[in-house]
Amino acid sequence: MLNVPTQSFPAAGSQQRVAPAGQSGRNKVALKPGHSLMDWIRFAKSGRDHTGLRGRLIEVTEEELKKHGRRDDCWTCIRGMVYNVTPYMDYHPGGEEELMKAAGKDGTELFDQVHRWVNYESMLKECLVGRMAVKPLAVKALSQKKVISSNLNGLTPPLPPPPLMASPTSPSSMMLRPTGFAPPSEKDSRPRFDWFQTDSTVNIVVYTKRKIPRSGCATIDLQGGVLRLEALLGNMSYMLHLRLTEEVEGSVEVQTAGSVGKIQLSIPKQAKGKWASVGQPLEFHNSFLRQKDRALHYRDCVLVSKTEVNHNTSVFRLQLGCGSAMHVPVGKHVYLKTQVQDAEVVKPYTPVEQSLVPVVPVVPVDPVDPVDPASQDQTHGSDLFLMIKVYPDGLFTPQLDTLHIGDHLMVSGPEGPFGLRPLRDVTHLYLLAAGTGFTPMARLIQLSLQDLGSIKSTKLLLFNRQEKDITWRSQMDELAATDQRFQVEYVLSEPGDGWPGQKGRVEQSMLRDFLSRPEGSRVYVCVCGPSAFTELTEELVRQQGFSQEEVHTFQG
Repeated sequence: MLNVPTQSFPAAGSQQRVAPAGQSGRNKVALKPGHSLMDWIRFAKSGRDHTGLRGRLIEVTEEELKKHGRRDDCWTCIRGMVYNVTPYMDYHPGGEEELMKAAGKDGTELFDQVHRWVNYESMLKECLVGRMAVKPLAVKALSQKKVISSNLNGLTPPLPPPPLMASPTSPSSMMLRPTGFAPPSEKDSRPRFDWFQTDSTVNIVVYTKRKIPRSGCATIDLQGGVLRLEALLGNMSYMLHLRLTEEVEGSVEVQTAGSVGKIQLSIPKQAKGKWASVGQPLEFHNSFLRQKDRALHYRDCVLVSKTEVNHNTSVFRLQLGCGSAMHVPVGKHVYLKTQVQDAEVVKPYTPVEQSLVPVVPVVPVDPVDPVDPASQDQTHGSDLFLMIKVYPDGLFTPQLDTLHIGDHLMVSGPEGPFGLRPLRDVTHLYLLAAGTGFTPMARLIQLSLQDLGSIKSTKLLLFNRQEKDITWRSQMDELAATDQRFQVEYVLSEPGDGWPGQKGRVEQSMLRDFLSRPEGSRVYVCVCGPSAFTELTEELVRQQGFSQEEVHTFQG
């Protein structure tokens, strides 16, 4: 296990601390001394009875849950499990007011709006009261779709999935169909899948029925003969989850045809021959849900390199296993997970490319079957680059900094609400970032210059404390010098002598000079940084006359 730091958490400069006076953070409060996350972990493991039930687990009815809605007796339900959060009140970074919104009732939706990535099962394990009781009559009345939805809340076991069979009359002798289900109509927008095989490979094809990014939208994991594919389609998630019929090699090849919305997997068989079926469906196989209703899934990655960017920031290069393939869309983030004193701690990070100014070879696209070879490489790419600032007094990043080449980390699939649709037809893109809020902007810069032909101008206003804190400065200066469509300005709050650039913090006059709306233009503004910076900057941008549809804020 990694060494646990004894310093306070969050770090003094972290965005998770209370905002400075005059700047309201996003639902953050000043915690009392001795009430950090590290303190809660110690308190939770102290052996005290945090539920009042002396270790018993009970079944909780709605009526019973409602009785525990006071500050000194607060129960809440998350995904069908009931927790006594009374002892956690003083440790909650959002304060007791936020917890009380879910007092005595189901808090799943509220939790997902703010903390979906937090591993509450681990953090609140010692506060578990029991499971919500299921009303028998309600269960009988549920349709299959609703029962599957309740499974997400952990209330009932999943229904046995329909068996998958080969259809002997199909043009493809190995067509995969759920028994008793009619083929989808042409107007059905649900994705569907099919499969075929050769003597040496089994091939699975997903038809998303919509255009998808050239770089891909699927995360694939193949381990121990179990295949899990999740395709992100807007705010929806389509999943395949199968235990394959026969043994296969541990690798998977992925091809994406963006314009026709096709994802194809090719998996080598261990032994040549014909399969009677592709496999046995597992939980949530062939399901199409809102992404936020899908539980996070982690896979093991290996640290293969760590490249210093500045005095406290490095790019960590993580490699997925040979059975995994994942492309993180621009603007999305992943979660890293590790253990701290037997508690799982999770933190979000937005991937960057290996370099801000990569050399991209021009590869022709087959006009008959437009599978972009470059996007195949990206979709099947096994490396993930994360730019991480190490906070000496933090809980998570000092442990990351102690990792050695070859050490392992658990990494989630892509998350986040950002999408590329609002950037269609945009002519002027403005990026406002503070500190490590630069990370989502890095790939947006590359996207705007390489793939979005409508964008005539991309401008970045980057805020830091000192000159040494600026990340990838030489690369940004090089890009600005070689591509007239890109401009960057730096602002320092603690500049040294001789600093020629702007000084201070974000304020109205600074944005008035930076943001412009040329006649006939379509503009879009992205903001990212610590919570206080993000909220203040968003407010100032809106005061400049930008509409809600023209502004996106990345939340840390």
